[in-house]
Amino acid sequence: MRKIISLFFAIFLTLSSVQAENVTKTINSLINKDAVSVSVKDISNGKEVYSLNKKAPMIPASTLKLVTSSAALNTLGSDYEFSTKLYKSTNNDLYLKLGADPFLTSSDLKQLMSDAKDKNILEPKNFFIDSSIFDNIEWGEGWQWDDEMNPLMPKFGAYNLDGNLIKIEITPSMQNMPPSIVVKPFYPLTFMNLITTDITLDKNNISIVKDSNFSQNVYDAKGEIAKLENIKMPVPNLQRYFKLRLDDAIRGQKIEYYKGYHSAILPSRNVYLVSSITHEMSDAMNSILKTSNNLVAETVFKLAGAKWAEESGSSSNSLGMLKFYLGTMNLSTDDIKIVDGSGVSKNNIMTADFMTDFLVSISKKNNFEDFENYIPTPGEGTLRNRMLYFRDNLRAKTGTLSDTSAIAGYIKSRKGNIYAFDIMINDAKTSSSDKKNVEEQILRQIYANY
Repeated sequence: MRKIISLFFAIFLTLSSVQAENVTKTINSLINKDAVSVSVKDISNGKEVYSLNKKAPMIPASTLKLVTSSAALNTLGSDYEFSTKLYKSTNNDLYLKLGADPFLTSSDLKQLMSDAKDKNILEPKNFFIDSSIFDNIEWGEGWQWDDEMNPLMPKFGAYNLDGNLIKIEITPSMQNMPPSIVVKPFYPLTFMNLITTDITLDKNNISIVKDSNFSQNVYDAKGEIAKLENIKMPVPNLQRYFKLRLDDAIRGQKIEYYKGYHSAILPSRNVYLVSSITHEMSDAMNSILKTSNNLVAETVFKLAGAKWAEESGSSSNSLGMLKFYLGTMNLSTDDIKIVDGSGVSKNNIMTADFMTDFLVSISKKNNFEDFENYIPTPGEGTLRNRMLYFRDNLRAKTGTLSDTSAIAGYIKSRKGNIYAFDIMINDAKTSSSDKKNVEEQILRQIYANY
């Protein structure tokens, strides 16, 4: 009997060695293996079945959202609602209590003021805004200065509105003449219009960059244009944009108020609720994990920190919340560094070994299925056009930054085994498409051989 067991164990080790060799050969044939970190673990027992450079410090990009959004969901709860509330005091003052709702729109502000008018609030004495839910820091640590024009990385804060983006509408004019440039909705920006209309072009060639030689809201617009083009850019000043749209909402309802807005904490007495706008946590989780929305990820992470600390949201409170959450799973953070909620910062450091330990640990939680359903499958979100051959066998979060590509999640092999995996590639010499090809080839080997 002992000989049979020993023989079986030897065969198992041989097969495992062959499987690992297949994965390693695949990696070596495609990329410098020192630029790749891989960890694969069986979620049933947490045992490692394959690894490569598993302890190497790597930039996780947006795969970090798996960790931060799980912590935030655990802290806030699946029934959490983002809310923006309008109150009236017995002194005829209005108070707008901000909830940093990442889904709040200008139309929502119009609805609040319409509700106020319906309740005969036509001439408020004062209008106060309570933005105490967050501190005044609107960018994450280590975010790059040259990303200020990137619509995927807008500022975030208590004054979130319209995705914190504005639209630049550029309309061509006569041949060789400058086009018109209009900001919609209105926001005070100045453009050095160096664009030329050229109707002979097949496509536009336009760039808008911030001109640091002048004031904050001056931009250089360069290139050639043949047809109408709309460019989205981050709002430079969230509070200013919010108040402009609030002005629009008030004027639209013909409410008589022209005195400006003052900062104040909502009183605990002598006020009553006029109206509120709410959005659900499920919308946020889908945005974070399926479409990798950085604004929503940062906002939710900061809100969770605020609730955990029972004070205004801040980066330190969010990171404290995260450390506490990971501690409940006995996960050591000695080999990692997390500085934001979205993975945008290149100051974030992750190891593949930690990520798979984390994925195995949360798979044991009672409410794991709820979280798992937010992770995209092929055909959804950032996997919309990737790995369609895996279909129901893969749930994964992708991550992309310059020189970095990553993917982490769960894969069900052909044999029916379920594995937590993490693949991170930090390599300046390889194209983004080649990095993604490496990821897919590794997952094919895991699916086929394990």
